[in-house]
Amino acid sequence: MFIRWISAAVLSTLVFPHSASAQPTEPGEWHVMQDAVVYGLFNHQGGPRGGAELRVPNWWMGMFERKVGSSNLTINTMLSLDAVTVGKKGYRELFQVGEAFGGTPLIDYQHPHDLFMQLALVWRTPVGSKTGFTLAGGPSAEPALGPVAFMHRASAMDNPMSPLAHHTLDSTHIAFGVVTAAVDRGPWTIEGSIFNGREPDDNRWDFDFGAFDSYSGRVWFRPSDEWELQISSGRLKEPEELEEGNIVRTTASAAWLKQDGENFTALTAAYGINDAADTARGALLIEATKRAGRYSTYGRLEFVEVETGTLLDDHSLGHEVKDTVTALTLGAVRELPRWRRLESGIGAAATFYGVPDRLRRTYGQRPTSFQVFFRLRPAPGAMGRMWNMHMIKPMHPATVDPHAGHQMP
Repeated sequence: MFIRWISAAVLSTLVFPHSASAQPTEPGEWHVMQDAVVYGLFNHQGGPRGGAELRVPNWWMGMFERKVGSSNLTINTMLSLDAVTVGKKGYRELFQVGEAFGGTPLIDYQHPHDLFMQLALVWRTPVGSKTGFTLAGGPSAEPALGPVAFMHRASAMDNPMSPLAHHTLDSTHIAFGVVTAAVDRGPWTIEGSIFNGREPDDNRWDFDFGAFDSYSGRVWFRPSDEWELQISSGRLKEPEELEEGNIVRTTASAAWLKQDGENFTALTAAYGINDAADTARGALLIEATKRAGRYSTYGRLEFVEVETGTLLDDHSLGHEVKDTVTALTLGAVRELPRWRRLESGIGAAATFYGVPDRLRRTYGQRPTSFQVFFRLRPAPGAMGRMWNMHMIKPMHPATVDPHAGHQMP
């Protein structure tokens, strides 16, 4: 019964308009936003370790906000049926490593998202005229660590594939147990979190609760509506199911978003490093999307240090042995005519890899992957899309439709 309700919620978001109103000004008045996406994806991963498949990645998210006195209460939700439409193992992606499946490391696959990607409450209260204090958290939420997660970034909005740098930059966007406190003043926001640092297991339908044994801090600087910069660091206690040891993750990123009606240009550059007891592995990501009229083009360039022994399943190589994989993705989407409140597009992309010498015997010298996909989502409402959002800040101010006359909460 519950799964049916979730499915109906996702479908209703696609079929019916956004419910979006101006910022609530009276107690009891709700401000509601929804967004969603469904990809019908043909995914071909090249080389000896690749393969071809049909998958349907998807997610739905809703934001419900109301004023309580002078404060704002927000309920953030995000759900996915990936476990059904993508499969228990996820979709193929060369060189991707992270989490586990069936008691072994998940290699060359991007894991499916959990049903409960986010269930969180956010309470913000003003402290004077220019300062605010926020307390947030929930059973499934994101700690103050890393850049905006890839499925929320405007610079990645038309790319159905996850970054190889996901587990170096933003994999903590699903943590089962989070409490965050933040202070904002002008362009600055300082956040701190305690949370359960263990990554989710391969049962995607439940909550994987654990002790609040990890902590993180993050500083945001937003000099204008277009720019957003962050630096963050956190200590994750034994995040890997199959590996012992803690990780200190440190990230820095800069994002730029410029809109002109429905046309936009978005860019993100991010660097992260996972510092474990025996080694440190870093990743650099640069990605961009540009929409002009009915066409969108996007690209992603990554330099990712990988654990060579894990990819080769060679236990004689220690955790400290690493190599750098380079991946360049180029893609385009053609928007189709809207039908009622549905926005659809047809897209294609190709990824070219730079393979280090030690990995060429199993991956090949020049593997190339490509995707062809159909994308379906609701058309943007008066408040725009829920881009560049994280738990205590539902949307980037630049995503507001400049012709709608609304202001962000």
